[in-house]
Order: sequence, then C-alpha cells, then structure tokens
Amino acid sequence: MLIGVISDTHIPERARAIPDIVFEIFKDVDLILHAGDLVSLEVKDHLEEVAPTICVQGNMDRYGGLDLPRRKTLDLEGVKIGLAHGEVYPRGDTQQLRYTGLEMGVEVLITGHTHWSFIKELPDMLLLNPGSPTVPRLSEPSVMIIELQDGKLDAEIVKIGASPCKALNFKGKVE
Repeated sequence: MLIGVISDTHIPERARAIPDIVFEIFKDVDLILHAGDLVSLEVKDHLEEVAPTICVQGNMDRYGGLDLPRRKTLDLEGVKIGLAHGEVYPRGDTQQLRYTGLEMGVEVLITGHTHWSFIKELPDMLLLNPGSPTVPRLSEPSVMIIELQDGKLDAEIVKIGASPCKALNFKGKVE
C-alpha cells in the first residue's frame, strides 16, 4: 500500500493552491493522509480526486470552524497508525508527541503543525511529519510517501522545491 502524507496546506489563507508537483508525486497512492490545517475543505475535495483522503483538524481548522476529527487511528496493513495535528509546544517536541502516540495506542504517529518534515525513530514508536508543501518554516517545502508492505513501513520525505528562506538556499563559499 502506498500512502501520500501532507499537512499544513493553509489554503486559501496563506497559499493559493497545492503545488502541481504534489499531485504528480501522489499519482499512484492508494490513500492520502492530511495532518491538519487544511483551512478549507476544498483541499480535501481536490486531494480526493487522486485518492481517498483522511484528514484531521488542525488549530487553524478549528479556528475556521472545520468539523474534522482531532485524531484518527488507522490499522493499515497490520500497522497501527495515529494521525493528529500534533499541537504541542515547543513545536515538534518528541516527548510530548510520544505521549500523544501512547494515548492513541499506535506504533506510528503522523503529525504536522511544525511546517518542517522529520522522521524520528524512538524505541517504541515512529514519529513522522511531512512538513508543509506551501508554507514551510525554515525548511524546504515537502510531503511524504509511506510504503506499507507485510507489516513493514518505509517513509520518505519528498522535498518539492527550495526554501523560501534565503539563508537556507545559500550555496556560496563562506570564508
């Protein structure tokens, strides 16, 4: 099973649309997971043109009144996966995200909220974050592809462009 993972699209408040390259990357997926901050349900409708899409509510979705579940637990190919926005402070705090995953009883927790991607292997849990394809924070815009086969999970961060932060795009020589 191939899964496309996306988060923090913030459309239309901070971006006009999901970049076309995302749809190219997701063209063969069986399922799409959105880890919150869609801001508009049109984002879900657009993603569902590619594959069935499961979304959870992010902090900005709640602010905008989108009626989505705050958390979702999925059993896919024998792997128990949790989907949540991951509103912990400081953002991306591994210990707090781990506790969220333990509360959900999952082996893998997928979150967003940070706007930067990561794959963190803990002794008892795998934490995944696809970043944001539209409004990254001090990182490149990105999504994630997960392959599930025979109870094994392989996750890959797919960078889809250069960072809007000029300092991260520096390719010169520092003397």
